[in-house]
Amino acid sequence: MRHVGLIAGAAAAALVAAGAITYAVAGDDGSGRTPSAESADAGFARDMAVHHQQAVEMSYVVRDRTKDEEVRRLAYDIAQTQANQRGMMLGWLDLWGLPKVSSEPPMTWMDMGGMASGKDGALMPGMATNSEMKKLGELSGKQAEVFYLQLMTDHHKGGVHMAEGCVARCRVGVEKRLAQGMVEAQQSEISLMADMLKERGATPRS
Repeated sequence: MRHVGLIAGAAAAALVAAGAITYAVAGDDGSGRTPSAESADAGFARDMAVHHQQAVEMSYVVRDRTKDEEVRRLAYDIAQTQANQRGMMLGWLDLWGLPKVSSEPPMTWMDMGGMASGKDGALMPGMATNSEMKKLGELSGKQAEVFYLQLMTDHHKGGVHMAEGCVARCRVGVEKRLAQGMVEAQQSEISLMADMLKERGATPRS
């Protein structure tokens, strides 16, 4: 049960932190200016909201495909944390009066607009394809657990890369702090998932 306690504690801390930064963030860089639609702040909020949504979907799928309490608890914690963070980022876009979609390719704000082809639904690095999502919904038991942990490990690696991009480029202080929190929490979960995969006789895909 070591994993369960660590996961639950990390998720609780993330949710508390999320609740503490739901206040107005426009002009939090000290300039008094609202971010532009082309800014890293807006780009990260838009892209990570999409990235998070898939993690939430994957997590709810696996909860219906296994009875393993450790995996189910991890999936629930990831779904709750990322749904909460997604709501904050979309709320900031509303606060800033900016669109939630862009005509530019994902990750353009990181100068990496061509990094993911979008083939089969994988819009950004780490995201599962439509085929992989379909496969996850067809597996059950240990097979579903292993595939979910592998997919989510890849997903977190892509998420960490994007969050590090915001830490380096974003101007709004509260958003930078959220991004840094994502880096730390998801790196911790990557380590936990590696252990969980090992316990199931499997390894990460990359």
